Amino acid sequence: MKQRLLRITLALAAVSVLTIVLPESAYATPPNIPSAATATTRLAALTVAAESHGSTYDRALFPHWITISGTCDTRETVLKRDGTGVTVNSSCYPTAGSWKSPYDGATWTSPSDVDIDHMVPLAEAWASGAWAWTTAQRQTYANDLGGPELWAVTDNVNQSKGDKDPAEWKPPLTSFYCTYARAWIQVKWYYALTVDSAEKSALTSMLATC
Repeated sequence: MKQRLLRITLALAAVSVLTIVLPESAYATPPNIPSAATATTRLAALTVAAESHGSTYDRALFPHWITISGTCDTRETVLKRDGTGVTVNSSCYPTAGSWKSPYDGATWTSPSDVDIDHMVPLAEAWASGAWAWTTAQRQTYANDLGGPELWAVTDNVNQSKGDKDPAEWKPPLTSFYCTYARAWIQVKWYYALTVDSAEKSALTSMLATC
């Protein structure tokens, strides 16, 4: 009897904790962001090299957005994943919802105010090794939902970032530096892309905030 009461008490405690945690988790984040320790190890494993082939970059070399499921393309899938209270119409366009941009902390209720950012920009990926990939590989990269590559963020913040790496641009929120660096490193490591020396130094400094 005592054991049963203990189990019930523990179960109620778990529910109580969940009711506290869930509001904080209302806004999702992309999957597979490594710990700071793992990111540090993976940064050390990346090849340091100068960027190349930048003049031959063309955004059309990375086909996106592609259909993911039903009428939903990659952008719409990320909006559904990372927003809260998101509802969509038959074309999968959001008709309601809100999105909190982790780069600057702003919250938006119109999808037109939200861009889907490639953590490691397409031009940066190209100059770091993607120039040697097939079109199919670049399509996979540009629509990657399995790692921390795609983020729903404030549109003008994304535009200010452009194709810049962490040596050239960092998120307005310094509290996000740690997550940003971990996600950036994961993408570079997973796709065996190179880093240049200034980029690696900037990432090292951002990891120091973790």
